[in-house]
Amino acid sequence: MAIDGSHLVAVLVRHGVMPLELGIVHQLFGSAQSPDGRPLYDVVTCAPEPGDIRTDADFTIRVPQGADVVARAGTVIVPAAHVPDETETEGRLGTALAAALSRIRPGTRIASICTGSFVLAAAGLLDGRRATTHWRSAGHFRELYPRVRLDPDVLYTDEGDILTSAGEAAGIDLCLHMIRNDHGAAVANDVARRTIVPPYRDGGQAQYIPRPVAEPASPSTSTARAWALRHLGEPISLPDLAALESVSVRTFTRRFREEVGVSPAQWLTRQRVDRARQLLETTDLPIEKIAAEVGFGTAVSLRQHLHAAVGVSPRAYRRTFRGPR
Repeated sequence: MAIDGSHLVAVLVRHGVMPLELGIVHQLFGSAQSPDGRPLYDVVTCAPEPGDIRTDADFTIRVPQGADVVARAGTVIVPAAHVPDETETEGRLGTALAAALSRIRPGTRIASICTGSFVLAAAGLLDGRRATTHWRSAGHFRELYPRVRLDPDVLYTDEGDILTSAGEAAGIDLCLHMIRNDHGAAVANDVARRTIVPPYRDGGQAQYIPRPVAEPASPSTSTARAWALRHLGEPISLPDLAALESVSVRTFTRRFREEVGVSPAQWLTRQRVDRARQLLETTDLPIEKIAAEVGFGTAVSLRQHLHAAVGVSPRAYRRTFRGPR
């Protein structure tokens, strides 16, 4: 979703909004700039009904903008609220919230942070789609919204025009992901540096879910991961990685998934795709050379993996984020 010019992001808040989630959106999208320093987004907070909105802290926020903002927005983001409403107690939208969401134009990108996903589900926007929410709310979410394909293990989901994220910190991952898709890795990485957060976190929220302790804490797989990142262009096998940690393949695979949240193969593919995107954006290397540099071997393999990740071919991606040279 490459975006030209300033893009209006409406943050639709409700009573009980978490200040951190609201601040995340403003900080990240508000920090995104073009190479000449031009702001790439206009971020506006709005509410179903303008006025004082209670937060989950000991203060309120004044929100003078109402639902008319969502009617003009290119992106609408719904943060969580720690005051349960009809979306979490009855599986439906309240009158004011339903009226606000009805103002969203067709084609608008809609995203949620944490349990803001209950709002999107109540509106029917997630029916038949893959979505996530905070792992502590996953069971309740499934009971209320069985038609949603809930994945509680990931940090965020991207269904094109509908995106969801897990806990509040996963909202950072989601916002950076949207910025990256809109304007490329260079802009997203600059936003991450300004905010002093990683541009991409490994794995999903599965690694944060408490589990019964069955054995002493497992050693980290960080040595193998660091080595793999330095050797992406080479063939990398599970036995190679396991040997670096001096464990069996079975033990390494289990520890890796527990620590990172995905399988070694999934993680490695993601790293190679991200490296390919960086090279497409910042170099004039031929597609075949990039495929070899990142370990996909052939241009055909790179095209297949990039298309699966972002929906476009390497040449189309380069045209969008690097432009003609």
